[in-house]
Amino acid sequence: MEKEKQNSRKEATSKGEKEKDYKENFYKAVLSLKNPEECDAFFQDVCTISEFNDLIRRLEVAKMLSSGKVFNEISQETGMSSTTISRVNRCLNYGPGGYRMVLDRLENE
Repeated sequence: MEKEKQNSRKEATSKGEKEKDYKENFYKAVLSLKNPEECDAFFQDVCTISEFNDLIRRLEVAKMLSSGKVFNEISQETGMSSTTISRVNRCLNYGPGGYRMVLDRLENE
């Protein structure tokens, strides 16, 4: 029984390490893209149309929230659900700062 627990922990650690490697490789792939055309080609291959559109709209939702727009306006303009808008809002206010960092950089371009 103890050996099974040890094997299970090893598998979980190995799986976690693999996921970390996968994530790092994905980030390297994204960072290797040189222009909007390359980004478009890559994300069209990686995501479904729906997933890609959701990613694009989430950034717009973050932008709109940052500019003071209210949930109803954002939902009407983007078609995003109040649940998604709420999640983006939570990330803007309490998340690790990814949206803020990107929005600041885009604003300063």
